Amino acid sequence: MEQLIYFDYAATAPVRPEALRAMTDALRRFGNPSSRYEYGREAAQRVKADRETVAGALGCAPGELYFTSCGTESDNWAIRRGAEANRRRGKHIVATAVEHAAVLETCRDLESQGYEVTYLKPDKAGRVGPERLAAALRPDTALVSMMLVNNETGAVLPVAECVRAVKAFDPAILFHCDAVQGFLKTPGPLAGLGADLVAVSGHKIGAPKGVGALYVKKGVRLRPLLTGGGQEGGLRSGTEATAQIAGFAAAVRANLAQPDRLERTAAIKEYALSKLKQAVPRLEVVSRGDAPHICAVALPGYKSEVVVRVLGDRGVCVSSGSACHKGRPSHVFAALGLPKPWLDGVLRLSFSPESTREEADALADALKDAADSLFTTLS
Repeated sequence: MEQLIYFDYAATAPVRPEALRAMTDALRRFGNPSSRYEYGREAAQRVKADRETVAGALGCAPGELYFTSCGTESDNWAIRRGAEANRRRGKHIVATAVEHAAVLETCRDLESQGYEVTYLKPDKAGRVGPERLAAALRPDTALVSMMLVNNETGAVLPVAECVRAVKAFDPAILFHCDAVQGFLKTPGPLAGLGADLVAVSGHKIGAPKGVGALYVKKGVRLRPLLTGGGQEGGLRSGTEATAQIAGFAAAVRANLAQPDRLERTAAIKEYALSKLKQAVPRLEVVSRGDAPHICAVALPGYKSEVVVRVLGDRGVCVSSGSACHKGRPSHVFAALGLPKPWLDGVLRLSFSPESTREEADALADALKDAADSLFTTLS
């Protein structure tokens, strides 16, 4: 494979050089942050500084931020413990039907434990508005979960407005937001959404896999996720993953050092969509994506998994949806009510500020060749 053309940043991003350097330094300075001698205290100070960096990007106090292993863990912790904290209110949960599997599978598990979950279908643009959410609330609603950016369509959901609607109904209802695809990919600090619990992940922004965080708004009380030595304020015990945390903070700083990153990403996405339509006129745009980095297209009459494989053989990386589907049909695109030929041929494209026009041209050429070569067998 001569060259890698990568348009699957929603699945994961390359580790940034700044993150790699920070991780290497942290691995060399191997002190345990809980140790009382100087080497341990130095490690604790580095974790403290890294927490301040990530919290600052979220717009919250360092004491409201808890490091986890990934976005899935953060979502699980928020939903399970959030529902438990409000169990005296009732056992009703509201979530959108287009949430990530980390949310939906957690809700389904809670259903098996006696909870009732209302799944709200989106409109054709992939959004759920505050009016529909408010209509689903009940006196026994304990928790609401709504993502900020859909990981397959790029739709930005009106989380801030929905938080206000929920709190107007009853301030005691907890609001969880999966912001894994929104962290540093949308304008404004995430704590400003007003949600009680916000989950983020490191590897979507150039940090290593294996680190995430959960913002827990001051005043919200959750039981510990892990018990043991009392790390993370006693809520998530276990020796801190100092190298991953250092990489997370370094990736945050690197993103913030690119104030035009959102505009650059949006520009290359629009260029790519234009080139794709020129190269493959039969291609349909399923979602242009409100977020700057994600969009979805479809080749009606083709099988997306076949197209993805053919493009991959040419060194062009795209996906047919969330990486967590592992080849299964996308519940997100199904919820949009797409015609079956579209549904079968959906492709998700995702971009970064480093994506180039030359790469977009190569994508368009590769997709045109794939469509031409596969047409006779899949039409």
